[in-house]
Amino acid sequence: MRRELAAGFQLDDDRARVDVPELHRFLSTEAYWALGRTRETVERLVREAARVVGLYRGDGLVGFARVVSDGVSITYLADVYVLSEFRGRGLGAELVREAVENGPHAGQRWMLHTTNAHGLYARFGFGSPSSRVMERPPR
Repeated sequence: MRRELAAGFQLDDDRARVDVPELHRFLSTEAYWALGRTRETVERLVREAARVVGLYRGDGLVGFARVVSDGVSITYLADVYVLSEFRGRGLGAELVREAVENGPHAGQRWMLHTTNAHGLYARFGFGSPSSRVMERPPR
């Protein structure tokens, strides 16, 4: 899948395109949930994910989402981010839409853990059973 967005942005689920050094830099230094994550771990997570969706501007990785699934009944959304300088343009919504609603796991139960952006995830059917865990029932 490769989908063009406005202003030269693009979504792509080709894991070979993911700029792993940039992804590791962001996750290990800026993402509260992954601070200190090793490069080897990031490489493995990209390699073994059920699906990855990168958000690109030109060749630069500016956002990311990782999907983990048993392929049958449950799917987990992880490592979702958009670089701060590109936020506020609806790109996070497009990234989540592509990962959750347009992929092969769309009909499954989805879960995620987060301390922020609850409103964004609610737009895609995630409820809020606690302050950290959100779940979207199967369709």
